[in-house]
Amino acid sequence: MSSLGKTLFSRLDGLILLLYIMLVAIGIMAVYSVEHRTTDTSFIMMNKSYMKQLIWFGYSLLIGFFILLTDSKFFSSFAFLIYTVCIAVLIVTIFAGVDVKGSRSWLAIGSFRFQPGEVAKIFTSLAIAKFIALPETNFKTLKHRLFAVAIAMAPAVLILLQKETGLALVYFTFFLVMYREGLPNAILVVGFSLIALGLATLLVDRTILFVVLTALAALIAWNMRYTLRRKMGPRIILIGAYLFCILFSQIAVPFAFKHVLQRHQIDRIYSTIGKEVPDEYDKTMVAGEDKKGNSSEYNVLQSKIAIGSGGMWGKGFLNGTSTKNQFVPEQNTDFIFCAIGEQFGFVGSAVLVLIYISLMVRIIIVGEKQRSDFSRIYAYCVACILFFHFAINISMTIGLMPVIGITLPFLSYGGSSLLSFSILIFILVRLDADRHALIR
Repeated sequence: MSSLGKTLFSRLDGLILLLYIMLVAIGIMAVYSVEHRTTDTSFIMMNKSYMKQLIWFGYSLLIGFFILLTDSKFFSSFAFLIYTVCIAVLIVTIFAGVDVKGSRSWLAIGSFRFQPGEVAKIFTSLAIAKFIALPETNFKTLKHRLFAVAIAMAPAVLILLQKETGLALVYFTFFLVMYREGLPNAILVVGFSLIALGLATLLVDRTILFVVLTALAALIAWNMRYTLRRKMGPRIILIGAYLFCILFSQIAVPFAFKHVLQRHQIDRIYSTIGKEVPDEYDKTMVAGEDKKGNSSEYNVLQSKIAIGSGGMWGKGFLNGTSTKNQFVPEQNTDFIFCAIGEQFGFVGSAVLVLIYISLMVRIIIVGEKQRSDFSRIYAYCVACILFFHFAINISMTIGLMPVIGITLPFLSYGGSSLLSFSILIFILVRLDADRHALIR
């Protein structure tokens, strides 16, 4: 085993592992900084979150060690089977999940609790990589593209049923992976167009939007009048697109806000675009619930105050007044970036962002070097998941995106989150080790 072990561990990508350890260490330090009190008698206090995170890091390294010793063919061979089991667990979670802050996305086994949706990202990545890499898969055909979309969206739908919207959105990042593998540009254009239409629906009066869409359709029809006279296809597409936009803006969005989204989700969306919640969406609130205090405006305001007070160089380690005095909600989980911004300022925040970017770029470089389609696609899955969490979390802490409960990879406190991201990284490193073996 010694000679085999040396051969294997010498092929591991040291840069990815180094950046991973750096981020976890920064995360534990950040959680410690927001929980430290002058009355603490020792660093080793098992009731503190940073100690629990340190223990989870130990578990992650142990599991990572076993992953590195596993034959890399295992991940490809059992990808579909593990994915199926994962789907079954997500279904069970809908009915047997523990209610945490209005979400039933947690399973409890005794005192141990974990979030299956976090772990599902790993197995969905493996399943998508396995399917697209199959010799019989032709990703240029509509059938196989729809099948890949179904693999990615099945967990998202089940997680939405658990009322965990933020985590469900992560699964849309797999469209970026599919785009790398040949998904048409038109899909991305349609996706961004829907986002723009959704924003317009929230920002513009629906009557005015109806008039604008009708005028736009008429203008397009006038410019294409000669083509529309001769061909039926363009006429059907134009009429279909117009009707879809009208139904989406006039019926679908209002219905979602009235009957699907919860009050706090509506608050987050409207606070992000800087508007008050319209009276028609002003749902009855839970008894004793304060409308202003419940909205994400307070959370984001305190977050921006904490980050802004850090200035260029920060207030220094353990000197963050906003985070130390717990003015920032969820400061050791979703808003952990505030601890970095307040204590280490713009420079420290920029260094952290640089580490994240370096890790993602390195993963993409490693992915492009793979000789196996499965390994390349999996690498892009990991990079896209990290990018989504990183971009959305930091954006929501500075008020650029709605607060949707997305963790900052490796930094936010949470065993399920740290373990799932660690497994993603270790599987990638293990697959890449075989690429080096093939070269030699």
